[in-house]
Amino acid sequence: MGKRNGDVIEVAGLNHWFGIGDARKQALYDLNFTIEAGSFTVLMGPSGSGKTTVLTLLGCLRSVQDGSVRLLGQELNGAGETTLMALRQRLGFIFQAHNLHESLTALQNVIMGIQVHGDVSDELAHKAAIHVLNLVGLSDRMNYLPANLSGGQKQRVAVARALVGNPALVLADEPTAALDGDSAAEVVDLLKRLGSARGTTTLLVTHDNRILEQADRILVLEDGRIVSDGVGSEVFSARVQGRS
Repeated sequence: MGKRNGDVIEVAGLNHWFGIGDARKQALYDLNFTIEAGSFTVLMGPSGSGKTTVLTLLGCLRSVQDGSVRLLGQELNGAGETTLMALRQRLGFIFQAHNLHESLTALQNVIMGIQVHGDVSDELAHKAAIHVLNLVGLSDRMNYLPANLSGGQKQRVAVARALVGNPALVLADEPTAALDGDSAAEVVDLLKRLGSARGTTTLLVTHDNRILEQADRILVLEDGRIVSDGVGSEVFSARVQGRS
């Protein structure tokens, strides 16, 4: 563990399209940004702005078509599947729908998050999963199935699963969208606090204004273009004033 230095993400001249022929439509336009190691960055914007496209490109889940994306020092444009697979193993993912296996307990779901690395013994995986579930406040819910957990508790399991392998980068796609205000704040606080303690970089995609105040930095995406990039508290204050 410990602090990581440098830029985890470097994006330059990134463009992306969907469709072919006459149906081809540009989704991202000349994106340029870097994300520093250990930071908690929010990428926000309205539905259809391109947020999830950016996240899937950074998560090595979609091929880079045009421009440069360097992730943990590796260029993704033209990278082979072996390189992409190795990079994915250094990432943690959190989704809006939590994506827990309904037939597995909270503990078993988190254990799966570390077993994907393939070089961790069952004993170490079990101990690591128990430790991180304790950190997210679910020591008394480890043996519960997802059906017996609240929405906020399910997302805390998802946070634990994302962090258990000590990833360099966590990518979170709308993790608070289905949660009430208290649960949303709790999940984001856990991500920021535990990520900071582990030196983990977090990029959280959202259109949820409730969590902006907790961001170190906010990137605002509209119609596939970055229209604002600033310190979290400053962007948050500007948006609050704009609504008043």
